[in-house]
Amino acid sequence: MSDPLRLVIESWGDPPARKIAKAVEILHAGGVAAYPTDSVYALGCAIEAKDAIERIARAKQLKKSQRLALICPDLSSASQYGHMNQVAFRLAQRIFPGPYTLVVPATRDVPRTLTDAKRRTVGIRITSHPIASAIVTALGRPLLTTSAIPPGAEIACRDADEILEAFGSYLDVVVDAEATEEMPSTVLEVDGDQIVVLREGQGSLDGII
Repeated sequence: MSDPLRLVIESWGDPPARKIAKAVEILHAGGVAAYPTDSVYALGCAIEAKDAIERIARAKQLKKSQRLALICPDLSSASQYGHMNQVAFRLAQRIFPGPYTLVVPATRDVPRTLTDAKRRTVGIRITSHPIASAIVTALGRPLLTTSAIPPGAEIACRDADEILEAFGSYLDVVVDAEATEEMPSTVLEVDGDQIVVLREGQGSLDGII
């Protein structure tokens, strides 16, 4: 496999449309991308790209119980893939866009291969990072995503050089931008009327729980 395409974006606050379009072209073709989010760098692919999903699983040595989350462009799109009861919807309005993952029951639009057979749930993200947001908006459908934490490591990759060293052989494109934060997203699950903290991360819990 050839080296992944490296797209340098110096001013991530206003990402160049042509570079976003190139990354999206590769995702449309079933490629695997690495990109910055409002937590850490992430690996991702289009929701229907089975080969890319398997490549990400191999790259991170994921267990079958470990699932990828979905980055959606907005709350309306998120509601298509996750069942939002009143508690979940109000919580989503407070935390999104931001460095959070919200786990809710999955709808039929989420392929069964992306959820646990016993618990049909899905992790939803709506990121505030301009690059990741621009990519998923241009893609026109959810971006399957997972924090770029190398196998056996506790700390995620924060820039393109670290990404290439850890995952270069699995990628088709890397968005090279400013370093991200050090912690992955905070993961919250809505179980009925209860909000459960599955992982404390970049997103603050103040006023949330």
